[in-house]
Order: sequence, then structure tokens, then C-alpha cells
Amino acid sequence: MNLRRDVFQAIADPTRRAILLLIAAQSMTAGAIAANFDTARPTVSKHLQILTECGLLRQEQNGREMYYHFNPKKMKEVADFIEPFRKMWDDRFNKLESIMKNYKSKK
Repeated sequence: MNLRRDVFQAIADPTRRAILLLIAAQSMTAGAIAANFDTARPTVSKHLQILTECGLLRQEQNGREMYYHFNPKKMKEVADFIEPFRKMWDDRFNKLESIMKNYKSKK
């Protein structure tokens, strides 16, 4: 039984976020990904497994190599969840900026 991993738990790890940034630019093999990190290859493989299980990456066999591809649809789900919070904070900062401008003009 393979439980689907939580995408937010997956992106909470800085190494996994770095892997996503790498693969967003181009598909890569596990070895090519691991070469970018100062950790053991099995550690990078575990990160890749987690990212694949939550759907942020997908694997594709090409000859003898397994390539990892970024899944933008899954990342859009994350962005869609975060968007209302971003808007809320933008509104708050805009109100604060307006209040500060009014305060400065009264001085």
C-alpha cells in the first residue's frame, strides 16, 4: 500500500525545493541531480521518491536511464491554494502603505 504524500510536506524541505528548481529548467537523471548536491546519492534518491509520490515529479524511462520531469499541474494546485493568502497580504500591505502616506502628509 502506497499512501500519497502531502505536497506541502514535500516542499517544506529545502533540498526538495532545490531539486524542483533544477528540474523545472530541464528533465534530468537521478545521477545528474545528485551531482548538484553535497549529499549521498541514496539521500537524493529518497527526495526524488517523495517528490514523485506527491506528484510534483514524474519519471520517464529513456533507454537505460530514468529521467525526472517537473509536473507544473501539481505545482499549480499549490499556487492556487496559496493565492488567496498572497492577495490578503497584498491588501494589508497596500492599506498600511496608504495609512503611512496619509500620516507623512499630515506631518
